Amino acid sequence: MRPLIGITLDDEHARPGVHVLRDDYVRSVERAGAVPMIVAPSAAENAAAILDRLDGLVLSGGVDIDPALFGQPRHAELRRVDRDRDDLELALTREALRRDLPILAICRGIQVLNVARGGTLIQHLPSEVEGAERHDCPEPRSRRVHRVDVEPGTRLRDILGEAVISVNSFHHQAVDRLGEGLLASASCPEDGVVEGLEMPDRRFVVGVQWHPETFWDHADSFQPLFDAHAEASRVGASRPLAVSGR
Repeated sequence: MRPLIGITLDDEHARPGVHVLRDDYVRSVERAGAVPMIVAPSAAENAAAILDRLDGLVLSGGVDIDPALFGQPRHAELRRVDRDRDDLELALTREALRRDLPILAICRGIQVLNVARGGTLIQHLPSEVEGAERHDCPEPRSRRVHRVDVEPGTRLRDILGEAVISVNSFHHQAVDRLGEGLLASASCPEDGVVEGLEMPDRRFVVGVQWHPETFWDHADSFQPLFDAHAEASRVGASRPLAVSGR
């Protein structure tokens, strides 16, 4: 059976109440042979019921994470936050980890993963990390702007098959202190910013700071990330759908 992969939504800041998802995420999941399922905004207490219907989870990119969630005051350069989204995605991540449900965490998603495990974030790279100005280069989305070194012996290295890659980059926050059980699998050699995380003791938990979905229709894509996530998710794809009592 084709696994059902949930993808979280971002909100459209110019139109309050409107939630969006770039088509790139959907196409990347479909190319991996999985069925993309939209995870609509919901209360955090619904996380378990949402995951009952899914075989895997993609945490998508988006707005900043509220620093109160990792015990810090707001930096002067903090951008827009969405606390409802933070609460839902943290609940989804923690419950997915408890169930060993495969997670692919992208950009904001890698930061959610780190905070869910008790880690902290750098709130504004340009003012906190020397030489880290090249991480927020949004246009065009497929422009590769810096190098990433992938650690040997990691799941990410096995998936990508390369020690050095070139990536796009649209973020001003980043992983700082690692959360419990997380391993840094990749970094930017120019400034040391963490670009990859994983949990070796889980079936599949991989996070990347760049946007691999952008390249879904490129010859030199990061499709192996989505393929590996879908393959791990197939383990649960034959299980019966949980049905709530009537």
